[in-house]
Amino acid sequence: MTSTSAVSREDVLALKTLHVSRHPLVQDKITRLREAARSPETFRILVGQVTTLLLYEALSDLSVSAHTVQTPLAECHGAVLAEQVGFVPVLRAGLGMMSAALEHVPNAQVWCLGMYRDEEQLIPMPYYDKLPEHPTADVYCVLDIMLATGGSACDAIARIKRYGKPVRLVSLITAPEGVRKVAADHPEAQVFVGVLDSHLNEKGYIVSGLGDAGDRYFNTL
Repeated sequence: MTSTSAVSREDVLALKTLHVSRHPLVQDKITRLREAARSPETFRILVGQVTTLLLYEALSDLSVSAHTVQTPLAECHGAVLAEQVGFVPVLRAGLGMMSAALEHVPNAQVWCLGMYRDEEQLIPMPYYDKLPEHPTADVYCVLDIMLATGGSACDAIARIKRYGKPVRLVSLITAPEGVRKVAADHPEAQVFVGVLDSHLNEKGYIVSGLGDAGDRYFNTL
């Protein structure tokens, strides 16, 4: 099995469930993130910064409830999140997005899924699943730095869909092949990405991409 058949980038961009960020800060940071010479420290910082910007977009429709606080000067009527968010990082690269995610949604739940890729068949091989039996959040966000073939993302979304809750997928860099697979397998899932690259190579890696995100983040090249 391969996942490198040609997929039209233009057709993928027309999908209503795909949201490619147009924010200039996202474009700038991803360009710097791609550079092979970036140190692991800088790479991690940039991953967190881009994750923050993408989550602003992915969670922009969360509902809020009225909440009153006392400032040093007066009583102030404001709002707080009314929905429980569940983050589902796909191990191991997805862990690189968690610090930024929890910084902005500190009360979120975190449910990890572990998968590795069969390099010959380019399919996900699950090895760890900590999802609860019943839904405990109102909306779930699957986090993975790269959306390449779409196999891991589709597997993760399938495991969450049984809850009957909204699922969003947040990735920094993706290829048309991965987006097309997610749209075909899970047409209701909203996909938020920083950039849509050209294609996958014969090994299933995104071109131009940034190499192996997990190795670069955890400095295990």
